[in-house]
Amino acid sequence: MAAKEPPAQPGERPVLGIGMVGYAFMGAAHSQGWRTVGRAFDLPLCPGLAAVCGRDPAAVRAAADRHGWAAAETDWRALIARDDVHLVDVCTPGDSHAEIAVAALEAGKHVLCEKPLANSVAEAEAMTAAAERARARGQVAMVGFNYRRVPAMAYARKLVAEGRLGALRHVRVSYLQDWLVDPDFPLTWRLQREHAGSGALGDLGAHIVDLAQHVAGELLTGVSALTETFVRERPRPAGAGTGLSASGGAGLSASASAGRGPVTVDDAALFTGRFASGALASFEATRMAAGRKNALRLELNGEHGSLAFDLERLNELSFHDHTLPAASAGFRRVLVTEPDHPYLEGWWPPGHALGYEHTFAHQARDLVLAVAAGTEPSPSFADGLQVQRVLAAVERSAADRAAYTPVDPEPASGGAGGAGGGAAGEPVASGPSVPLAAAVPPAPPAVTA
Repeated sequence: MAAKEPPAQPGERPVLGIGMVGYAFMGAAHSQGWRTVGRAFDLPLCPGLAAVCGRDPAAVRAAADRHGWAAAETDWRALIARDDVHLVDVCTPGDSHAEIAVAALEAGKHVLCEKPLANSVAEAEAMTAAAERARARGQVAMVGFNYRRVPAMAYARKLVAEGRLGALRHVRVSYLQDWLVDPDFPLTWRLQREHAGSGALGDLGAHIVDLAQHVAGELLTGVSALTETFVRERPRPAGAGTGLSASGGAGLSASASAGRGPVTVDDAALFTGRFASGALASFEATRMAAGRKNALRLELNGEHGSLAFDLERLNELSFHDHTLPAASAGFRRVLVTEPDHPYLEGWWPPGHALGYEHTFAHQARDLVLAVAAGTEPSPSFADGLQVQRVLAAVERSAADRAAYTPVDPEPASGGAGGAGGGAAGEPVASGPSVPLAAAVPPAPPAVTA
């Protein structure tokens, strides 16, 4: 076990020790965020990469060396028990989110959990209840919907919140990928319901449901859905692939062996929805759109104007002001790289573009600020639970021949507040601030296997 981080000296920032479970695709992205955030932004706490955890000793040690983690663990319980870990970052498949996150919260740690929050509403409810109990002790818990942290998306949220679109009429969102087009792509965990919960619906649909609700500033109340699995059997993998490409890529590959197994999740989901205001929405999520690699697109139409965003041009936002004379009106390209745009104070001169990896630094920034201030981060576990309820309504509707299906309401004691959120690029404050000393919890009691 690595030595504990030294205490902060006068004038130095206290260290917030990070422990991460999982080190493949999302683990690499989160590592980049934690490694970079303290160099880009002036933070009240200094994130320290204390330990990373994985089951394969050699592989996790190699990942620790590659990504800058001080120590490697092979048991997530041992990682949670470390006294130099104050925040646990969960980057594992969805079937282990609930167990790890609840254990970390009960051990006195802050938690960041990748999306979707869980594989079922019941698991998400248990995680949210654990987060609420921990909140009373000064801990925070956040779910990792990183696309909220694209500066153009944060700016879009700001424009909607300022009323620049007026009353909302339409929201349309699509998230298209093509890595499953090949029918001989191996049967990785992402294609097995017991591990992934769902297919394109949870993997991609969770992102666009959260993003649509967040930017619109309101929640979906009902959906009508279709899902389909186009390739129902695939070759069983020879190794433990994580699934995004059939060959190549660090931690993202799988090779096929003899024999085939059933695909138990959807390949694509298509659904319409209604927001609380009456605005209409359409959603499409697929991993079978040939030629589309990571094509997330969002458009909002309101009484006073429209916004459009394309992730493949993530430094741009298209804005139409419908209050201008028709002769001069039209969509205009806003390059979201100015110092007063969300998150841009930490980066480069105007016009110097950011990329996908920066969203994870922004995510880490917002969470560190919430930990230091003792405020509820956004999106919270309650927000992740609300998305899970939308996904469950989609599945119920699809099973009932696309019947309109209400989204289960939040319990009276809670509520998903993340549809709106605070000012762009700032964590949401809800509840009293706690002293900085409470932000970095003391060592928990040992957790045994």
